[in-house]
Amino acid sequence: MREINFDGLIGPTHNYAGLSFGNLAATSNAGAEARPRAAALQGLAKMRRLLGLGLTQGFLPPHDRPATGFLRAIGFAGNDDAVCAAAFRADPVLLANACSASAMWTANAATVSPAPDTADRRCQLSVANLAANLHRSIEQDETLRILSLAFADPAHFAVQAALPARLGDEGAANHMRLTTDHGARGVEVFVYGLPQPGGFPARQSRTASEAIARRHGLDPAMTLFVQQSDAAIQAGAFHNDVVAVANETMLFTHEQAFENPADFYAQLRSRIPGLTIVEALADRVSLADAVSSYLFNSQLVTLPQGGMALITPGEVRDDPRVWSWLCELVGGNGPISRLEVIDVRESMRNGGGPACLRLRVAVDDAAYVAIDARFLLDEARCDLVERIVETQWPERIALADLGSPDLWAQCRTARRVLLEGLDLNELLA
Repeated sequence: MREINFDGLIGPTHNYAGLSFGNLAATSNAGAEARPRAAALQGLAKMRRLLGLGLTQGFLPPHDRPATGFLRAIGFAGNDDAVCAAAFRADPVLLANACSASAMWTANAATVSPAPDTADRRCQLSVANLAANLHRSIEQDETLRILSLAFADPAHFAVQAALPARLGDEGAANHMRLTTDHGARGVEVFVYGLPQPGGFPARQSRTASEAIARRHGLDPAMTLFVQQSDAAIQAGAFHNDVVAVANETMLFTHEQAFENPADFYAQLRSRIPGLTIVEALADRVSLADAVSSYLFNSQLVTLPQGGMALITPGEVRDDPRVWSWLCELVGGNGPISRLEVIDVRESMRNGGGPACLRLRVAVDDAAYVAIDARFLLDEARCDLVERIVETQWPERIALADLGSPDLWAQCRTARRVLLEGLDLNELLA
């Protein structure tokens, strides 16, 4: 089996509206000028880097924005421009929600259980409802449409709609899988939070996690439900992937990521032979440093030649404490043999690091062939996307620009040119 990272291409409406309460980067940069073209090119460069490492890389296109269907559903009427203009006059924040490019963070698109783990031996994908934030809750229908097209073969895949909104589900950002090999049966770990009075909210409910596990037909003996620590949530770790990431037999985590780490680690060790837990202690890397640098929002991937690589944001190098600890960790006889530092600063300023931008899907050769090839990348396809972004994406967007008909038209055209260029015309209807 191989693992594919499906990255979200950052959309042309990328902006800093600060809509995500509990996401410190997003709220601290609210009102800043965004650079959608640079953001998309940074994300594409990350995808190229993984291709260069010999890994299989996919992508998911941006959603249709402004989301006029959402605006019509809340009472605005007329053609697309009239709907957007009316929303902007009534409440600019509503239009900002409709313009959000947050679907780029495909770690929140769905929860994925590979075929070796599921009862029917198909890869199961459950779309997330993202009910905690308005701008994200409007993504689920289009995400379902895109994933249903990419993974349409029912012999290998089952794509399921989102859970009811009252069951808060944030997708793979709160889900980890550990296994001796991608093709072996794995332990699936669902990380949830408990509501606390005041402060930042816990976005993933245990009830939602249990529902996804039932849907996917997971073996209860190989499924763990683990509570995220409230300390991590209040420090700005709104998703577990801000403080922990796993790959095969390695868990890379902060000491304060989980409410009861000793019990969690014991359960993992009893199920995963050869488990390695790399834990950053708080006296070396504080929670605040972990969140500001997004050290644990790195991608941890298995290289074709063996060993693992950590794909980490440039912000880790900006923090001397984090960088010192990481340099001691990488290389030598440890499990992480390679460190790749990448620039995704535009995404980071909105609270999304390298791991936020990708959805992991492990498949065997037959299932790989069954994936719609239009969602898979090679260098030529990257070149095509890059040319379209360079000519069509807006260079800069300030918050006041979200009320501009010229911007709405440019963003609609940019997405249309992209989808036509990639022969994904079904997504234009």
